[in-house]
Amino acid sequence: MATKHSSSLARFMIAPAVLLLLVWMIVPLSMTLWFSFQQYNPLNPIRDGFIGFSNYLLFFNNPAFIASIINTLAIVVSVLLITVIGGIFLALLLDQPMWGQGIVRILVISPFFVMPPVAALVWKNMIMHPGYGVFADIARFFGFQPIDWFAQYPLFSIILIVAWQWLPFATLILLTSLQSLDSEQREAAEMDGAGFVNRFIYLTLPHLARAITVVVLIQTIFLLAVYAEILVTTNGGPGYASTNLPFLVYQKALLEYKIGQASAGGIIAVILANIVAFFVMRAVGKNLDR
Repeated sequence: MATKHSSSLARFMIAPAVLLLLVWMIVPLSMTLWFSFQQYNPLNPIRDGFIGFSNYLLFFNNPAFIASIINTLAIVVSVLLITVIGGIFLALLLDQPMWGQGIVRILVISPFFVMPPVAALVWKNMIMHPGYGVFADIARFFGFQPIDWFAQYPLFSIILIVAWQWLPFATLILLTSLQSLDSEQREAAEMDGAGFVNRFIYLTLPHLARAITVVVLIQTIFLLAVYAEILVTTNGGPGYASTNLPFLVYQKALLEYKIGQASAGGIIAVILANIVAFFVMRAVGKNLDR
């Protein structure tokens, strides 16, 4: 009886927060859905009116639409691969005893606390600039012609910047999981003659499975909404080479003032995010149930 009363009291206590969260989510989504069926231009509001699915058809027929979907998925998959593999490597490295271990860990994790626009500006003007960037100086030192990264390899450049930002997060989560591995299991494996590779495949990697799923789930949510890095560096170009779905929605809303088409793009982005989340959650659920 007491348990049932406590459960009811707990639901009552969290109800206001849940209702506020639902309102906070449902109201903007409902307004976006409403505007997606309207012809609305803030510069000419007199022509407002219901136009059905025309905004969706116009957005689908946009030359940049297919490219934006491909670029969005390419950014998500590429950054996940880089951060998970790189995070495992760094976690294994940082787990080893070394002099100044605390300082090294802080330096490795610090890029995660840099705001995306600032990180993009640093990479654009100090590291990847073809005239005076660090990469250009290295290329000249070895006798090569500097590369204009954002003109020649725009999508790769965006992936590199975003991966640099999210690698510390993956490293931190994986390092925390790695340090919870029982030392007795490691010692037993060593006494049985298991080498580093076998210990990693059969002991370390299965232990990191849950941490990896957490990294993939959280990063996927944020990577589907990458925007600031593109705006600061390539502005979606050259052409549509680095335009992803959020940036295409921004172009329609704030550059072309086509609020209806932008809203339709927003709804499409929500649907795409839910499809990706569905498959990710299935994969996460299988790992967490083991």
